[in-house]
Parts: sequence; C-alpha cells; structure tokens
Amino acid sequence: MDRKLEKKTWTPRRIAYIIGAALLVAGIIYQLGFADHRSTMNVEQDRLSITTVKTGEFTDYILVSGQIEPAQTFYLDAVEGGMVAEVIRESGATVDRGDTILALTNSNLQLDVMQRETMLYEQINNLRQTRLLLDQNDLSQQGQLAEIDYQISLLEPQYKRFKELHEKKLVSDREFEEVKEQYEYNLKRRRLTYESYKNDSIARSIQLNQLRNSENRMQASLQGVGKILNNLIITAPIAGQLAMEQIEVGQAINPGQRYGQIDVLDEFKVRVPIDELYLPRIGRGLRGKFTLSGQEYELEISKIYPTITNGRFEVDMVFTGENPQGIRRGQSVRIRLELGQSEQSLLLATGGFFKDTGGNWVFVINPATGNAEKRNIRLGRKNPEYYEVLEGLVEGEKVIVSGYENFGDNEVLEMK
Repeated sequence: MDRKLEKKTWTPRRIAYIIGAALLVAGIIYQLGFADHRSTMNVEQDRLSITTVKTGEFTDYILVSGQIEPAQTFYLDAVEGGMVAEVIRESGATVDRGDTILALTNSNLQLDVMQRETMLYEQINNLRQTRLLLDQNDLSQQGQLAEIDYQISLLEPQYKRFKELHEKKLVSDREFEEVKEQYEYNLKRRRLTYESYKNDSIARSIQLNQLRNSENRMQASLQGVGKILNNLIITAPIAGQLAMEQIEVGQAINPGQRYGQIDVLDEFKVRVPIDELYLPRIGRGLRGKFTLSGQEYELEISKIYPTITNGRFEVDMVFTGENPQGIRRGQSVRIRLELGQSEQSLLLATGGFFKDTGGNWVFVINPATGNAEKRNIRLGRKNPEYYEVLEGLVEGEKVIVSGYENFGDNEVLEMK
C-alpha cells in the first residue's frame, strides 16, 4: 500500500540559498555603510620625512644675512678741484686726525685767491680812509667849539665890565652894544655849533660801528680766502682706516667729487636686508643673535631704512655687548632675528608639505593601521624650524612633512 510523502520546507538547498542571499545583503550593507571608499596609494616609507608633533617653546624669529660695516664712516669729498700733485697715503692705510692724504695743485684757483685778496685789501683801506675822515671831521668840530669857547671867555668879562660902566653912565650906549652883540653872537654860535656837533657825533658813532663791522667781515673774508688754498692739501678729518679709489699723480679731481672714506674701526654694526613682508613687524629694539668662532653675539636694531628696493628694506643692528674680535668690513653673518616673545605651543616641524597644502591639511600616521590618512588642520605662526599648530593635531601624533606633489588626490597612503 502506497504512502503519501510530505514535502520538506527547509531543504538544504533552500537553506543554502537563504544564507547566500543574507551574505549578499550583508556585503552590500557593509560596502554602503562601513567600507572605506577613500582613494589609496602605496608609498615607500623610507622615502618620506616623518616627524612627531610635540609641545615646546615657540620662538617667533626669521633667519637673515647681514654684512659687517663700521659703526661710523666719514666720506671724503673734494672741497676744491685740482690736479693730484702727490699721493701721501694709500688706500687701506691707518690714519690719524690731521694726517695728509693728498696734495692738489690748481693755478687758476691760486690766481683767483690773489685777486680776491687784493680786492679785499683795497676795500679795507677804503674803510680805514673813511674812518680817518670821520675822525678828522670830529677833531675839526671840536676845534671850532674850542675857538668859540675861547672867544666867549674873552668877551664875557669885558661884557660884564661894560655893563656896570654903562649902568653908571661911564660908557656910551654904542660901545656897550658892540660888546654885547659880540658876546651874544658867540653864545648863539656856540649853541648852534654844539647842536651840529652832537648830531654829527651820533651819526658818526653809527657810521663808525658800521665801518667796524664791515672791516671785521672783510678781515674774516680775507682769512677765509687765505684758507681756500689749504683745501688743496687734503687731510684726514678723523682717525681710522682709509678706503680710497685708485688715484694717480696728475689725475684731475673735481669740486665735490667723493674720492674715498675713512672707517672708524673701534665699533662695528651690521647692515641687514629684510623681506618687505616683515616691515610692519620690524621696530627699533628688536634683537638677534649669531654665532662666530663658537661664540654667540647679540645685536639690536638701532635704525630702520623703510625704503623698499627689489622687495627688501634694510636695518642697522649694533652689538649690545663687546664687538667680536677679528671681524672685518664686508664680512657676512647669519642672524637669528627675533620678532616676538617665546611661548609654549604645539609644534610641527617645517617641511615641503606646506607648498602643496598651504598648511590646511596633512597626512597623519594612523597607529592602528600604520597608514597615513589625510586630515584638516590649522597652523599659526612660522619660524624656520617649526609651525605653530592651532587645530587638528595632538601631541605625539606622527605627520608626513616632506613634499606631497607625488600623492595626487589620494586620501590614504599605505606604507610599505
């Protein structure tokens, strides 16, 4: 007798289909929600520069190069032109104040000086002649007053006697009036002569003072003209080292021509060109340091030249302590110029990555996978060694700081 067979619901084949479908759905869900779809690139770790983010003292400074120059330089300019008659001191010689450097000759200048001296002597003689005439006029007026006083001294007693006799009717009216008229005439004459003498004396005093001042000025001019020829003998205005262009005997030097300089070697300064980008941050008193022969020296900005040439401006820096021994004019030094105060910050070493990312992102090593992953960051100030990290990194993380130009748009670097 036949039996009806029941059909099984969970056959092995059906179970296999269900499991396969479940695995397929799970794979799709993983790919959509959990799988890493970022683009990757294989790189060799040995060819990368990797540094560790650390906390340390950030010093805001830049590296600049400067040249040693004397702290004081006196330029030599020809006051008078002429032909070089003799070269007394050669370039590079050490000179003291007053030492003769060059001797010039100028025949035209010598003739001109002689003519000027002759004219001045003539003018001085004319002034003296005028003063002599004024003195003679003064003596003449004094003589007139003396003569009038003498006449009065003779007429006054006679007038008094005749007056008494006239009152007693012992002399006639006519005799008395003649004596009276002569006496009164001389009194009036003396009064007028004295008024004229007083006015002339005031004018003469003013004129004599003007003549005296004019003569003093002419005497000073005469001395100045005499010193013109002294300018043909060129002497050192100060002690120092002479630096002069090549000058030969017979060479012509024009008035105002700069032919050399004297450097004072007791003190030195450093002339430093700086990129114009730093001009707003540069001020007097900023300090810098450099090392020479194993010893560190400190400098301070004393003067700023804000004129920009070829994208740079210049500053003068002076030594805050002793000058280095053995330095020479024109010697170059590398200076660490501080732009601000040091402070504790999160630091990332400088590298070629910045030109590719602008400091907006970097590749950070993931310690779990060993791969480098792209991460956005924010950087602050920069010095030649470090960037100041403001956001995106923590202390101890490792960052690729070499150039990123070969990484393209990949977001993950698999290390080999």
